[in-house]
Amino acid sequence: MGEPEGKAVSNGLPPLPFQLPYPDSPDVITSNLLKIAELTPNDRKRFLAKNLITHLHQFVRETSLTTKEWEEAIQFLTAVGQTCTPLRQEFILLSDVLGVSALVDALNNPPVQGGTESSVLGPFFTEDSPDLENGDSIASDGKGEYMYVEGRVLSTDGTPIPNATIETWETDGHGFYDTQYSNREKPECRGRLHSDKDGRFGYRAVVPVAYPIPGDGPVGDLLLGMGRHNMRPNHLHLMIEAPGYTKLVTAFYPEGDEWLESDAVFGVKKSLVVKLQEVNDEAEARKRGFPKGNSFKLLQRDIILVPEEKSREVFERNAREAAKNALATA
Repeated sequence: MGEPEGKAVSNGLPPLPFQLPYPDSPDVITSNLLKIAELTPNDRKRFLAKNLITHLHQFVRETSLTTKEWEEAIQFLTAVGQTCTPLRQEFILLSDVLGVSALVDALNNPPVQGGTESSVLGPFFTEDSPDLENGDSIASDGKGEYMYVEGRVLSTDGTPIPNATIETWETDGHGFYDTQYSNREKPECRGRLHSDKDGRFGYRAVVPVAYPIPGDGPVGDLLLGMGRHNMRPNHLHLMIEAPGYTKLVTAFYPEGDEWLESDAVFGVKKSLVVKLQEVNDEAEARKRGFPKGNSFKLLQRDIILVPEEKSREVFERNAREAAKNALATA
């Protein structure tokens, strides 16, 4: 940033329309801020601001936060921001390891009977996935053990959903996403395809492997300081969209992984643990497009989308119940 030019200017808003006492005590500081938050014109943002202020100030009081600890927290958050790049999202990773991502996901995507459950997005989704046809591969040859993924996209009543957009991404056989390679030239182990007229989809991939989330940044340091491992169980990400249905972000977790129950980002749900079939048939391997060998893993799983109206109904009911419980315990 260069030298400032001209006169410093305000944001154009007038002084407060009411008087506040001088912040001579901790209680007055919080009280003043809550009064100022009442000026927020948007109802939802006002509600969020007041609750954030209340709980953040309560945390500071309950922990008797020291000036040194405050400085260290500021430095930590600054480092998180400085670690972010167009391809690396350290803030999402921080949200993930603190369970916030999983909590927001659980609250916003409550299970609906018959629907495929959601999972966390994670920090490795990108917008540049290549468009593929059914039967194509999301991975170049040599990226890992062969796996074929197939199923149908259906509504909760069993109706096939044609032309649903399916984004999918995963690590390679070494446990790295393409964005973690400094010499990344193109998307790898990721793709975008659509279900056919009968809701069917299928594509070639590689068997995902367990991997450590990035440990070379401030979030990695945080985990070490908490005595926590940084491993995620093997999984395949999917994001499915179709008009009239709630967007689904999910993942499938092959059974048997030692990290399933202690996923560093709390993304595994029991219903998302899947079985991989072992196929040893050279003719079948060629039929599915694998260029060599006679074996591959097969992941067969239908994806059940929930109509938007049904999702909204369940979400609003749960929100009313949560608000009622909050008032009862206040």
